[in-house]
Amino acid sequence: MTKFDEAKLNEFVGRVLNDLGGAVSVPLVQIGDALGLYGALRDRGPVTAEDLAAATGCAARYVREWLSAQAASGYVTVDAGRFSLSPEQAMVFATLDSPVNLIGAFDTAAAMVENQPKVRAAFKTGRGVAWGDQAGCLFCAVARLFRPGYVNALVQDWLPALDGVVDKLEAGAKVADVGCGHGLSTIVMAQAFPSSEFIGYDFHMGSVAAAAAHAKAHSVHNVRFEVARAQDFPGKDYDLVTCFDCLHDMGDPAAAAAHIRKAIKPGGKWMVVEPAAGDSLDENLNPIGRIYYSASTMICVPTSLAQDTGLALGAQAGEKQLAEVIRSGGFERVQRVASTPLNMVLEAA
Repeated sequence: MTKFDEAKLNEFVGRVLNDLGGAVSVPLVQIGDALGLYGALRDRGPVTAEDLAAATGCAARYVREWLSAQAASGYVTVDAGRFSLSPEQAMVFATLDSPVNLIGAFDTAAAMVENQPKVRAAFKTGRGVAWGDQAGCLFCAVARLFRPGYVNALVQDWLPALDGVVDKLEAGAKVADVGCGHGLSTIVMAQAFPSSEFIGYDFHMGSVAAAAAHAKAHSVHNVRFEVARAQDFPGKDYDLVTCFDCLHDMGDPAAAAAHIRKAIKPGGKWMVVEPAAGDSLDENLNPIGRIYYSASTMICVPTSLAQDTGLALGAQAGEKQLAEVIRSGGFERVQRVASTPLNMVLEAA
């Protein structure tokens, strides 16, 4: 038997057990969100399990077990048999517009598990798993995952970091949001700049339908959505083209870059928002890289491989590789203009 260091083994087992605790918490977090348990705790706590059950119309025995699991995870606070959310816990689980609301991340993790058989099969064939063939809830989950960043940073920080763009948007500009998904990024921009025209393009028909429904529900009239690919979407003379967390998912991002270069008017800009990443594996061996590499394995790489060319940059491509792809389309200048713990914002001109 191979000799091992017992202390190192115990430390490693402890880490894995902690990870398992997080993994098995995924369905519980989803239940707490769907049934309004977190919101009721935020608004009514401290409460007993019976009080919370009555407030949410749930069975007390289930709620008591759920609360016990949440307390063991440190996701809720317990004191003398009464449960509550601290302000910090509420920001993660119960405040919709919080910059650190992470419910969407749990939804995405659940979708990754659901999609596991398809990706496992692709490991043997080398083929991809098309975006439209992914788990049914993935599209909503991804939209919800990125929403806090768009709501809290897009208009306030990211767009102002682009040279001269906000002035154009306020005066009235033409904007294409390519790879718009459910259109949350497009709608946030359209609401902030009513004098500008926004067009969201995505190759997934279901996402475009959802985006149009979101715009209608929020009475946003200076935006529309169309089904189109990044390498051949219609229109020209755009003042701004945006791509949010999608360039690395494209099968042929170089062709997309070349088409975007032609679609932008002289003096126009391309804003590329991508997952935060260093340029080497060693730089990404951290909690954020861990999440993104896992999502990339299950979602991003299979999606790209299912498309023409299938470059499969992956979610941790890094700024250097992304800049090379962008420049290959004819852009002369690429620079990082903003960063968050989860994203980098690149400006191309």
